[in-house]
Amino acid sequence: MSEFDEQNQKPKEIEQIEQIYDTDYEVGQDNVEAMGMDIHHPVFAIAATLIVLFVVASLIFPEVSNEWLNATRVWIGEKFDWMFLTAGNIFVLFCVALIILPVGKIRLGGQDAKPEFGYLSWFAMLFAAGMGIGLMFWGVAEPVGYFTEWYGTPLNVGGGNAEASLGATMYHWGLHPWAIYGVVALSLAFFCYNKGMPLTIRSTFYPLLGDRVWGWFGHFIDTLAVLATLFGLATSLGLGAKQAAGGMSFLFDVDGGLMTQIAIIIGVTAVAVVSVVRGIHGGVRVLSNLNMFVAAALLIFTMIAGGFVAFLANMGTTVWGYIEYMIPLSNPVGREDQTFYHAWTIFFWAWWISWSPFVGMFIARVSHGRTVREFMTAVLIVPVVVTVVWMSAFGGAGIDQVVAGVGELAGGIGDSSLALFQMLNELPMTAITSFLAIVLVLVFFITSSDSGSLVIDSITAGGKLDAPVPQRIFWAVTEGVVAGVLLAVGGDAALNALQAGAVSTGLPFVIILLFMCVSLAKGLNHELVLIKHGHA
Repeated sequence: MSEFDEQNQKPKEIEQIEQIYDTDYEVGQDNVEAMGMDIHHPVFAIAATLIVLFVVASLIFPEVSNEWLNATRVWIGEKFDWMFLTAGNIFVLFCVALIILPVGKIRLGGQDAKPEFGYLSWFAMLFAAGMGIGLMFWGVAEPVGYFTEWYGTPLNVGGGNAEASLGATMYHWGLHPWAIYGVVALSLAFFCYNKGMPLTIRSTFYPLLGDRVWGWFGHFIDTLAVLATLFGLATSLGLGAKQAAGGMSFLFDVDGGLMTQIAIIIGVTAVAVVSVVRGIHGGVRVLSNLNMFVAAALLIFTMIAGGFVAFLANMGTTVWGYIEYMIPLSNPVGREDQTFYHAWTIFFWAWWISWSPFVGMFIARVSHGRTVREFMTAVLIVPVVVTVVWMSAFGGAGIDQVVAGVGELAGGIGDSSLALFQMLNELPMTAITSFLAIVLVLVFFITSSDSGSLVIDSITAGGKLDAPVPQRIFWAVTEGVVAGVLLAVGGDAALNALQAGAVSTGLPFVIILLFMCVSLAKGLNHELVLIKHGHA
């Protein structure tokens, strides 16, 4: 029996929990309105200043900036590779535990909350925001690259191993990245919808820090989240610009160099501004649904044109390779495949972590009314199933062409941004499918930019879900500027500059995510007690 307080007849444990979440903080109370913006002034000012300094310094000293970025990436990879890999394993186990344990029955928004979006739109937005643009870039290049020994092979198994190539690719795009997203997304959704706190990263630490999250420690967490989000997005936008420019060069014989890439960033950012002004319902949801249908059409075509029997065989190879190599690839001890390990796995883990504030907050915004079990199952399982099919179709077709000695891929990966188009070139209706691929890259580009802008808006407005239009425009433009600067600074090694930006911001956020798991576990257990006694 619980010990009751004589005055109000509440169990002592209920009173203790209610005291933990007793705060006078209100969303927007620290905000300053200026130039049509609603600014949570410490976070906005610090983040904007640091970004402007980075852009200016990179443009004035491009060679020094490029050297510094790459040196930072190498140092982080060598010193903290074990941390990235171990943390990724912890996140997967933590998310699986949330599905199995009794906390899975907790509903985001309260026991009577109803979902805002249907399953189809919800899944489309999860996938489009999570990694759509990355799958377009790496869907062919990565598995074919491993198969042909481009930047090393997984676990030094040697080139020509389809199981290792497709399995390692799935490892980078499967449970681990979505577990990273799931931790952040569920933490944000729970503390916002169930505890009435602002939709910002700092809120997720309330069980550990109490009202201190509204002070400078919270400002630091949110500022770091803005920087991580911006550089993670800039990396993806830069990759998208390189691939779209490469596709235009391949299809229309135009120059696919830096100027074309910058022009694409400008054009897409302009469209993203329009979309971000329209908001989630009128912008992101519409574009995400469009993405889903175009991607499904391209996927089905590739499955059939590349040979459906071959696709089924490749899917079996992908699934078995993923199962076979998941544990060895998750082990940070005694790794001999250092080139592969650092150039691929550590980069991807840092990239996912730098994306986690953006994707996590976006998923949280569209997941009101889902149970923890429903939420985590969807975030983990559905994208992994779709990715297995995607990689089996595109990556499998690319490997089949290498084995058959057909097309440009038979000579290995030269320019990673062209790999998708080189694969499609050996299938029927090349002009149509390549054009669709370019459109898909650009629309993924737009959805990433505008959904990222909405997220940064929320953080820099102190957790408000509907920041003013000028503020949305400011961050959408800023994302495009940073992506363009990283490409310009990188020169011929632009991909390395983009990777360095993601890795640099991903490192400090690893520690934040680990503590976030602890805080979320405490919060969910508190909620379970409240539900048990009818106080939730």
